[in-house]
Amino acid sequence: MTSLDERRSLPRSGLAIPVLGLGCAQMGGLYRASAPAESEDAVACAWENGIRSFDTAPYYGYGRSERRLGAALCDCPRDEFVLSTKVGRLIRPNADGARVSGVDANGWADPLPFHQVYDYSQDGILRSVEDSLQRLGLARIDILYVHDIGRVTHGERHDHYWRQLTDGGGFRALDELRRDGRVSAIGLGVNEWEVVRDAMQEIDLDCTMLAGRYTLLEQASLSPFLESCVAAGHAIVAAGVFNSGILVGNGKFNYADAPPDMIARVEALAAACRDFNVELPAAALQFPLAHPAVASCVTGARTRAQLETNIAWFRSPIPADFWQALKTRGLIDEAAPVPAGA
Repeated sequence: MTSLDERRSLPRSGLAIPVLGLGCAQMGGLYRASAPAESEDAVACAWENGIRSFDTAPYYGYGRSERRLGAALCDCPRDEFVLSTKVGRLIRPNADGARVSGVDANGWADPLPFHQVYDYSQDGILRSVEDSLQRLGLARIDILYVHDIGRVTHGERHDHYWRQLTDGGGFRALDELRRDGRVSAIGLGVNEWEVVRDAMQEIDLDCTMLAGRYTLLEQASLSPFLESCVAAGHAIVAAGVFNSGILVGNGKFNYADAPPDMIARVEALAAACRDFNVELPAAALQFPLAHPAVASCVTGARTRAQLETNIAWFRSPIPADFWQALKTRGLIDEAAPVPAGA
C-alpha cells in the first residue's frame, strides 16, 4: 500500500512531490461559500496528517483561494511543502467594484470583486506569476501549470490562445521562469490529454495535472499518451479522480449531470466493490497511482471532515483480487497497471 508520506520525483526536474495533495478550489467558494475558518482548518488537518502538497489557481474565487491558502501556509516551513498554481487567466478588478451576489456563471459563490481575462502570452504569464506571489505571500512557486488551454475550454478560440503560447511567447516565459529558478517545474493543468501531447512537441514540460482523464472510470489516455509520458520522463499529477463526483455518489460527470451509460458503469463498479467489501471512492483514489507515469493524486476538500474521509480512503486496504475482478468484468482496461493490493 502506498504510504501518505511517500514522495515521487518528477524525472525531468528532480523535484519530489508527495503522492497525495490537497486541491484548494473549494477555498475559492466552488458552488457554495466557504468560511475562512473552514479553509484554515482544512489546511491544518492536511498538515497534521503529513500532507505537504497544495494546489491552487488565480481562477479559484478570482484570487480568494490563493489568498486563503497563502495565509494558512505563511508560518509553515517553506522547504517542507510543494505548492502549485496556474497561469492563463489574469484576475482584473470589476469596473464598478461591484461583487456578485450568490453564485456566478463560473460556479464561484460570493467571489471577490474581480473577473478573469484569458491571457497565455509571455507578458500575461509573467504578470500572472507576480500577482500570484503577492496573493500567496510567498517568494516562489514550485510547480506552475498552464490552466485550461485546449478545445474543451476554448472551442473555436483554441487556436487563438494556442498562438499566444507559441508565437506570443507564453512557452518562452515558462522556460524563463524555470531556468532562473522562480519555479521548479512547469506543465499544463487541463481536462484533455490531447493538448498535452501537442504541448510536448513545443517545449520540454516536467509534468501535467490531468483532471478526469485517467481514472477508475476512464482510461482512454492509457495508450499511447501515458506510455509516451513514461518514455519522456513527463510526470502526471492525477486530479479529478472522482470524475466530478460520480464516483462518490453525487451523479455528476465532467461537471454536468452524468449520462445513462456512465451511471450504468458506476453501478457495475459499485457492485464489484460490494463483492469485495471495498469502498468505491477508495478504489478511485488509489487506482491512478499504480501507473508509472503518475506521481501524485490531488483531491479537493472543503472541510476537515472531508479531508479526513479522503485520507481514510487513501489508506484503506484493497485486496489484489479486487483489481483482477475489475479486469475480468471488463470494468477497467486490461493493460492498466493496478495497485499491488493489501
